[in-house]
Amino acid sequence: MRRKFVTLDVFTRRRYAGNPLAVVLEPDGLDETAMQAIAREFNLSETVFVLPPADQAHRARLRIFTPAAEVPYAGHPTVGTAVLLNRIDGGAGMREIVLEEGVGPVHCTVETLDAETGRARFALAKLPEPAGEAGPPAAVAAALSIDEKDIGFDAYKPARWIAGNEYTFVPLNGLDAIRRCRIGSTQWRAAFGNGHVTGVYMFCRETVESGHAFHVRMFAPDVGVPEDPATGAGAAAFAGPILRGERLGDGRHDLVIEQGYEMGRPSLLHLSMTVQGGQLTAGAIAGEAVVVSEGTLEA
Repeated sequence: MRRKFVTLDVFTRRRYAGNPLAVVLEPDGLDETAMQAIAREFNLSETVFVLPPADQAHRARLRIFTPAAEVPYAGHPTVGTAVLLNRIDGGAGMREIVLEEGVGPVHCTVETLDAETGRARFALAKLPEPAGEAGPPAAVAAALSIDEKDIGFDAYKPARWIAGNEYTFVPLNGLDAIRRCRIGSTQWRAAFGNGHVTGVYMFCRETVESGHAFHVRMFAPDVGVPEDPATGAGAAAFAGPILRGERLGDGRHDLVIEQGYEMGRPSLLHLSMTVQGGQLTAGAIAGEAVVVSEGTLEA
């Protein structure tokens, strides 16, 4: 059976930058095994399957697969699928849609920018929570093929946080250190092998482009993603370390995070944080997406 799919580049307005996404629009009758096989065939960070919603007031239910596993929630699939569905619906101006994901309803604001490009913003379905300490510093350094002295800056220290998906956050002292990161497979389990971590999110304050708050990379070999060009769910959980590290005052704070530069796929993720009484009370991730290809697959 032929099924329609669309690919988009997400967290960019420029084709062949950002994070590529495949969206399968006609998945009726596919079981989990078939969906996983299709995601493995596309071999992108994530492939989305768009299903009818459980609540008819919502736009769609999403199932999201990496090449190796299903995940309950992901940022670039949320942004890219919202932009695509708005395009299919002929949406003009700005509108609200709700997408059902494994973490629950995800509320999105989406707008069309031109015939092939849109922008979407989604509220964090879950606010970040600490999930424990990272592995020993020596093991973390070895797992990332860097020196222990590269780790840490200001008030930032390695830690695990969760906001739907769990990540280990590793602060590094500059672009040189973050560019030297490589997956050290023999040490990976010792540093990050708690069985729950989706990926490892390295960040530094030094950036490639001025006006950006952080430069990041993300490795997730356990779910079949050696490196991700743009990680929206990681940026959502990153709000937790930022709140602690920056000591933000009350009000709304808007930050731009750059990612994917080492892969030749520059991506810009917009993180919004609302703080009241020193606590994070709301957050959102926003970005753009552009259609790259359309076709059918046999499944």
